[in-house]
Amino acid sequence: MKPVVDFIQNNADRYVEELREFCAIPSISTQAEHKPDIERCARWLADHMTHIGLENVEIISTAGHPIVYADWLHAPGKPTLLFYGHYDVQPPEPLELWHSPPFELTLRDGDLYARGVVDDKGQVFIHLKALEAFFKNGGRLPVNVKFMIEGEEETGSENVYAFMQKERERLACDALVVSDTTMLGKGIPSVCYGLRGLTYFEVEIEGPSQDLHSGSFGGAVPNPINILCEMMAQLHDKKGRVAIPGFYKDVQPLSKKERAQFKRLPFKDKNFQKTTGVRRLVGEKGFSTIERIWARPTLDINGIFGGYTAQGAKTVIASKASAKFSTRLVANQNPAKITKLVRKRIERLAPPSVKVKFTVHSQGDAWVSPFDHPFVQAGKTALEQGFKKKAVFIREGGSIPLVSTMYKRFRKPCVLLGFGLPDENAHAPNERLNLENYQKGILSVAYFYHAVGEINGNARGGGGKGRKAR
Repeated sequence: MKPVVDFIQNNADRYVEELREFCAIPSISTQAEHKPDIERCARWLADHMTHIGLENVEIISTAGHPIVYADWLHAPGKPTLLFYGHYDVQPPEPLELWHSPPFELTLRDGDLYARGVVDDKGQVFIHLKALEAFFKNGGRLPVNVKFMIEGEEETGSENVYAFMQKERERLACDALVVSDTTMLGKGIPSVCYGLRGLTYFEVEIEGPSQDLHSGSFGGAVPNPINILCEMMAQLHDKKGRVAIPGFYKDVQPLSKKERAQFKRLPFKDKNFQKTTGVRRLVGEKGFSTIERIWARPTLDINGIFGGYTAQGAKTVIASKASAKFSTRLVANQNPAKITKLVRKRIERLAPPSVKVKFTVHSQGDAWVSPFDHPFVQAGKTALEQGFKKKAVFIREGGSIPLVSTMYKRFRKPCVLLGFGLPDENAHAPNERLNLENYQKGILSVAYFYHAVGEINGNARGGGGKGRKAR
């Protein structure tokens, strides 16, 4: 490993410059006008994969944005790892809150700033650079690898599921590897073993057929904004619980052992509060902050809009008002079942004086995995080698629906090695990735691939035969 480690350490500056090129492409999957940028980013990524030594590189068209696939399958008898990530990013708005241009990677105070740098371009790049170091020092990898990098993660990954179903043989592996999560905190390398699920909805309330003068009609016609606010306010009770009948029925409670483990983690409420900038922490009574964000379900309004919002005054009753809201789900909660419960509750809360349109944007299961699998343990050991610090096992409050789908479909372990930090503003202005974590992440991932290559077939359970992709 020494030549590989030396190579990584000697090329640290180049890794930043190459990431700068990757982050410069505004691959915003949610905005149609950026479709050419999405395609340009897929081509850039495919070219880079070919350049470092991966094979069978292919840009795969879908009904939406393309998937970039690549592999290297010349390690007979060794495990096969399928790495999943995404090259699409969130919109950068509001632009005025950025301290540097969102698509110009900027190093400031030890952090790399750019849209997508932590979610997920920088973390994808960590793996590519680790593999490059092996190719440059011996020309071979210690394991077989397959890469599936999609362009629709930020919009629900709809087309990647169809690709997975169609290409089961091509994607056969011994384990799924993902780096799209965070560490518990600075200096605390972490292996994530649990993610919350997600449902995402939109409700539109329609009253008058057009906007009306609030003086001439106010008090006599239904006001969609007023009604929508009243409806949304009834989705929680005074104890911070979601007020939807049946919502908690299938929630898997935390064991005493796991709650005790959470308490031992170096997590401080005051630090979390400082990170968020809130005056006080709130949430479901009876649970700690870390339990609320990792292992309890939630419902949050993500956007609410209608009527006049420009500068100055305009006294109107809006014809329509809309809200986008989501639930985060935990183990045993079924997204389809939750969707039915939410729809039923919304329809019952709406008065007969308005029309209601309910839209489901996305659904994804929660995922929790045992962390005693050899591949997962290899991840923990590799992080400790790369960071020279003790690593911990954590859950995360976010969602990666594809992880739970892959686990259900292929019944293979999922290893989540995240190198972001909780306060690095993924999805917000001034998104950043700590430079030290980026550099030590590359070292850690190199150690991980090496360690997995040492795991024998009995421990991994079969599935990694180094089959040639079609």
